[in-house]
Amino acid sequence: MSSRRKAPEPPPGMRDPRRQGRVFMPRRRDVPLAEQAGQILIAGLASISLSAEERAWMGRIRPGGIILFRRNIEEAAQTAALLHEADSLGSTPLFRCVDVEGGLVDRLRDVIHPMPSPAAVFATGKRNLYRRHGQLIGREAHALGFNVVLAPVLDLALPESASILRTRAVAAEPWRVIDYARYFASGLSMEEMLGCGKHFPGLGGATVDSHQSTPVIHRQTRLMWRTDLAPWLAVGNRLPFAMVAHASYPWPGRDPALATVSRYWVTNVLRRQVRFRGIILSDDMEMGGILSQMSIEDAVVQAVAAGIQMIEICRDPALVMRAYEALLKETERSAAFRELVASAWRKIYRSKKQWLHAPRRQNLSEIRMNRLCEEVRQFARSVGEAPVVSLDPARWEGAAS
Repeated sequence: MSSRRKAPEPPPGMRDPRRQGRVFMPRRRDVPLAEQAGQILIAGLASISLSAEERAWMGRIRPGGIILFRRNIEEAAQTAALLHEADSLGSTPLFRCVDVEGGLVDRLRDVIHPMPSPAAVFATGKRNLYRRHGQLIGREAHALGFNVVLAPVLDLALPESASILRTRAVAAEPWRVIDYARYFASGLSMEEMLGCGKHFPGLGGATVDSHQSTPVIHRQTRLMWRTDLAPWLAVGNRLPFAMVAHASYPWPGRDPALATVSRYWVTNVLRRQVRFRGIILSDDMEMGGILSQMSIEDAVVQAVAAGIQMIEICRDPALVMRAYEALLKETERSAAFRELVASAWRKIYRSKKQWLHAPRRQNLSEIRMNRLCEEVRQFARSVGEAPVVSLDPARWEGAAS
């Protein structure tokens, strides 16, 4: 037997697709820095169609992705058309992102049917339903034209965060979180959907909501490796994306800065020690957890310097432009930062070439959508959870969560 070490198996979302060809990616040489900087951004849109202003800034920035929320999603054909038009404005195909965890965070609930929460699905104790949860979420997102679902949540359901994460987190024990996430990721992969684990290195110990303010989580390093980080070690490389939290983890010997802008957490821990191989992205940079600490300009520059490769800005076009200009300004000032931007661009370009599928005609017929709605409805019945509505819907609507 050869002593040569076998290469690790790529995550499901990264495998060469067999049911259809990969997306066409033009060969690029000498890509301008302005375009490289734009590819780092994942931007939100204002409404159900592109405005003239949005077409203008998208044409200038050429973002690497977009993310839609309930404010952008009115019905199936409209959503597909919006995604198609946005995609046509890019220099390369977009990562077309949506948050669908089920329960509290479900951007597609009004178009199809409310999806059961992760906690409710996990409570069944049935692995086939964990997989079915991921499969149905992937199926409904795929039907509307998305290619990235920002799920699953890998945070632990600890007492400290019970009033914040609520039904988004499934269990306090790492092995239980791993069990759910592994089968959920398998379900996403069955529908050729790219998933994103969140929120590294863990919000289970948070006592405040990072949408509004900055969680400061005091947990020993050794404890975190056994608990919060265990799901990332076990499941992280089954997911193409990892989302980093706007939270601080002060402890002797650790960087007290927000994880989003910490090279210790992003590069040293996630990239080198966890050995995550996918794209590392920030949580929404408009959240109070980071903008209460620094300007958008400082936030995006420090995040890229830390090792973040894609940055979400989910609502305000003025912040998108300010972030873009800050990236360009820093590339002109610093050769080292210029190489970080180029490295992020190369990772994004290669990932799109490897992961994304060639576009195909979508079946948005009434019969197809009704069938999909009925599948989700029957799944909800089998789980036994009544539709969940957030006590404060705006809390979950404005950010990527």
